[in-house]
Amino acid sequence: MDGTDTRDPRRGNANRKVPVRMIASILLGVVVIAAAAVSVWFAVGPRGEAVMPEPKLVGGGERAFKLIPYSSSRPLANVEFEDGQGKKRTLADFRGKVVLLNVWATWCGPCRKEMPTLDRLQQRLGSAEFEVVALSIDRGGQAAVKSFFDEIDVRALAVYVDPTTEAQSKLDIIGVPTTLLIDREGREIARYLVPAEWDRPEIIATIQRYLPPPKS
Repeated sequence: MDGTDTRDPRRGNANRKVPVRMIASILLGVVVIAAAAVSVWFAVGPRGEAVMPEPKLVGGGERAFKLIPYSSSRPLANVEFEDGQGKKRTLADFRGKVVLLNVWATWCGPCRKEMPTLDRLQQRLGSAEFEVVALSIDRGGQAAVKSFFDEIDVRALAVYVDPTTEAQSKLDIIGVPTTLLIDREGREIARYLVPAEWDRPEIIATIQRYLPPPKS
């Protein structure tokens, strides 16, 4: 043997093992990409709370809206909170009327943007048959909510606050804003996970399907 390498050069390094360091680098890259994707989907509030992103625009620049009801209504925890006078309230207090429960916070940009539309929806449909319940999870309590309502000139929405944020976990809410449509028996009909323009005609029409026809 003269020491000449007689291996087929076309095989290159086919038999060479991939270094462990290279495998670790690849795995790290996958983790980084996945984390970036999650960060794009969820923003984060000041105390680590998830904030839902803005919805994507559809053709013509309008926002898509589909409040799809479940195949059957679902029971809800009877969460506790307080109203603008500091009185203890629960979801059970609203039995007998259809409720659009919007869980939000003043530090949430998308929540702040959609709040005027919820106020206009309450002005349009609010009655003994229907109420928009905008439930803030601000730890600052009533003061934070009232200050914001004054700032944007809210006229129809009542102040409801859960400074303990327990409603978020009891209702299985992963981010704000999240909006639940609740029937007269206090059961969840449908859930919407991103902000919306709640006074749009198609949304009003969707909600009106669950309300009794107007009295002649």
